[in-house]
Amino acid sequence: MKKFIKIGGKIDSFNKIINVEGDKSLSIRWVIMSSLSKKKSIAYNLLKSEDVISALKCIKALGSKIKFFKNRCEIIGNGLDFSNKKNLTLNAGNSGTLGRLILGLLINSRKEIKLIGDKSLSKRDFSRVTRPLKKFGAKFIGDKNLPLKMKGLSNPKAINYLEKKGSAQCKTAVMLAALKSDGQTIIKAKKSRDHTELLFKYLKIPIQIKKRNKKYDYIKVKGIKKVEPLNYKIPGDISSCAFFIVLTLLSKRSQLLIKNINVNPTRIGIIKILTMMGAKIKFINKKSYKGEKISDILVKSTNNLNGITCPTKYNSSAIDEFLVIFLAAAKSRGVSYFKDLSELNQKESPRLKWASKILNFIGIKNITTKNSIKIFGNPNLSLNKKIDIKNFSKDHRIFMMSVIAALIFGGKWKIYDLDSIKTSFPKFLEILKKIEH
Repeated sequence: MKKFIKIGGKIDSFNKIINVEGDKSLSIRWVIMSSLSKKKSIAYNLLKSEDVISALKCIKALGSKIKFFKNRCEIIGNGLDFSNKKNLTLNAGNSGTLGRLILGLLINSRKEIKLIGDKSLSKRDFSRVTRPLKKFGAKFIGDKNLPLKMKGLSNPKAINYLEKKGSAQCKTAVMLAALKSDGQTIIKAKKSRDHTELLFKYLKIPIQIKKRNKKYDYIKVKGIKKVEPLNYKIPGDISSCAFFIVLTLLSKRSQLLIKNINVNPTRIGIIKILTMMGAKIKFINKKSYKGEKISDILVKSTNNLNGITCPTKYNSSAIDEFLVIFLAAAKSRGVSYFKDLSELNQKESPRLKWASKILNFIGIKNITTKNSIKIFGNPNLSLNKKIDIKNFSKDHRIFMMSVIAALIFGGKWKIYDLDSIKTSFPKFLEILKKIEH
């Protein structure tokens, strides 16, 4: 099977309507939350990516029953309490979200469980989750990198926790552990994605949220006895459609309508940043669904983007989209500056370093540090050279960034690790073909 893609020229003008696959964050959270209910939960438009399949395999190993149908997935979980087999190993694959959330789920596992992941995930920091879980009473063999072993306890005690990295994964892991604890857990969390809070509210799980200042939320979660089933029509993923948004903006005389996208305010940093740069993006047909904001997104091309100094308040809500935001900056007039982005290097690859490499390949001057990048835009840049992109730790977002760069700037590109898109967006190239033709 071919392991690379070749692209030899810029994309032509287009005017299309597309749908993208289900939101990855919501898909994994649906799987986790459904495993906590003893009743049947149903999801439509569940993302069928490797990360979500890994989540399904993990909860199945823990005792949940799973059925797939043509248009839906059903889960009957085993409740808040479970008795796992001895010597059980769970494989989180490439998914940091799954790897960190599942540890919170396992807070009351009385038998030792081993958690493993692929080569990329095994390099990522898990101590940010194991530290608070130890406060609940969990014990670990190894606590920074995978593989690690965890043993929970019958009656975890509620804790106070400060989450200061803006990591929704860490916050959610603690919230899941709090569900199974005795008492009330209090979390002071730097603002980040709030999908879990919204799901807790919808399921009538006892949760209090106070937004006392612009940087931190105060969250209180009480332990409970049962979780109701969760039926969910999962909206499209803004992280996936981000690639097509930037492709449309930077192409000539083009327009794109993307249907039914999750535009949760904690996820639309890319829209706010691109709008600051001069982008023409509109939300239409807006509605609310189980606490989430859903909308169609209309994008029109423009040749009037300007460089910006990006406010750091948008970092958390755009963390997965910065790679394509950097492409917009490369095609803008003037200089763009982005800082406090060390979290980008905690992803599947050191993404800040790779962004700099790709910008260098296409001839865009940039100055990069451990946590910042300054990009000197060139709106007239057009390539006529060969570029190979490989050895990027099979990072799905590096692959997709490279494809979009090739279609925007031209040249002859050979981009390896084609299978990497199965992690988050298996239909990326299929949808791209619909736009091109």
